[in-house]
Amino acid sequence: MRTYSTRKRILVTGGAGFLGSHLCERLLSEGNDVLCADNFFTGTKDNIAHLLPDPHFELIRHDVTFPLFVEVDEIYNLACPASPVHYQFDPVQTTKTSVHGAINMLGLAKRVKAKILQASTSEVYGDPTVHPQTESYWGNVNPIGIRSCYDEGKRCAETLFFDYHRQYKLQIKVARIFNTYGPRMHPNDGRVVSNFIVQALQGEPITIYGEGKQTRSFCYVEDLIDGLMRLMNSADDVTGPVNLGNPNEFTILQLAQKVIAMTGSKSELVYRPLPSDDPTQRQPNIELAKRVLGWTPRVALEDGLAKAIAYFSGSNGGAA
Repeated sequence: MRTYSTRKRILVTGGAGFLGSHLCERLLSEGNDVLCADNFFTGTKDNIAHLLPDPHFELIRHDVTFPLFVEVDEIYNLACPASPVHYQFDPVQTTKTSVHGAINMLGLAKRVKAKILQASTSEVYGDPTVHPQTESYWGNVNPIGIRSCYDEGKRCAETLFFDYHRQYKLQIKVARIFNTYGPRMHPNDGRVVSNFIVQALQGEPITIYGEGKQTRSFCYVEDLIDGLMRLMNSADDVTGPVNLGNPNEFTILQLAQKVIAMTGSKSELVYRPLPSDDPTQRQPNIELAKRVLGWTPRVALEDGLAKAIAYFSGSNGGAA
């Protein structure tokens, strides 16, 4: 049906968010027509303002819990609040966004015969009993906890994607995204990298939950976007799920110390009780991504943090 143009028409839901805005930018740079859909619950027009003059970029205000009728060739479904602060604000809506949003985007993909990628999450593994986490691990999730609106919502979305694939032969791709950071993170989203940087720049105490011994693996946003696009453009039989994240593991305390050193901050560490269901270990096994996508992260934590610190220094999150 695309005889009139060689450009792909690509829909990015959640396109004004942290990851979505970087993805829109990259897709445009590679010569695509990009349709960004966002309801601006956590996304902001500031993230994509520099793209608005581009005639091949279009922005629509839309909530994916309602159907969307557009003609596209590919869909990246990124719409969903991703930080505990935001997804716990309205947990019922969070679940609806994951589940109803998946149903609506899958229905659109089925109608227009588009290839569709789901931005799933490492949270489907819950508080893992297997370390590092491989795609074959089924997870250890509390289905009635305060994080389950996000965890179980994303798990159900994966179920829907694979059922549409089996039942309707839909072309699907499922990425399980591990902790990602970089410019355009929301300064008040409660995620650990942005929290620590903003607190350090403002000279405020840096909040450590528990003893800071829990581990995370931090992937710079450019690496993550590269992984998503490689997955979308991979062979048809590569459906995923595929882990995308940086396998280098750090404790939360190590991250705090690194941020303090890099910002030259005089912030002190303060300790608070560990939140309910907070995972104690999080590290991706990315052997599958290496094998089927030829993908591995390239940006070291220090280099990525330097870029994130520079961004927050010049934003409202920075020091006055």
